[in-house]
Amino acid sequence: MFDTSKLPALFFAPFVSSQMRIEPHWIDYNGHLNMAYYHVLFDNALGEALSLVGLGEDYIRERGMSFFTGEVHVIYKRELHLDDPVRVRLQLVGYDEKRLHIYEELCHATEGWVSATCELISLNIDMATRRVAPFPCDIIDNLAEMRTSHGYLPTPEIVGRAIRTPAPLSRQ
Repeated sequence: MFDTSKLPALFFAPFVSSQMRIEPHWIDYNGHLNMAYYHVLFDNALGEALSLVGLGEDYIRERGMSFFTGEVHVIYKRELHLDDPVRVRLQLVGYDEKRLHIYEELCHATEGWVSATCELISLNIDMATRRVAPFPCDIIDNLAEMRTSHGYLPTPEIVGRAIRTPAPLSRQ
């Protein structure tokens, strides 16, 4: 029998999550998806994607390591409502020995329009010390494979955008 466990992971560019649904209690008094639940959808997709490189739930159990979000920037573009099916497109923009730079787009699953974008830095954490630590070599190898695949995608123009208020209007 052929041992498939030794085969490298296949990474599509971008990674596209499974279809997700919006829960009724996630809808706020404005009649649309509350901002907190955009983060839930982005995080669920991130977990789905990172499990492909070996950063799934067993990473903490088997290696005593996990990953934490260090910084996140979400831009809301279009409202989502209760019956809107959604998917997340995810791109590994970059990585180093301890960090991941991820870009995500939350999209309507059937119509394709982008509802929100998310850019984040995720940190590899040694759970014994609760400090940032290097990824194991096999994880780095998997990240390199994923980045090679995702490297064919253009870097979204929005990546690296700073948050700031517009310049004040001059009073004339």
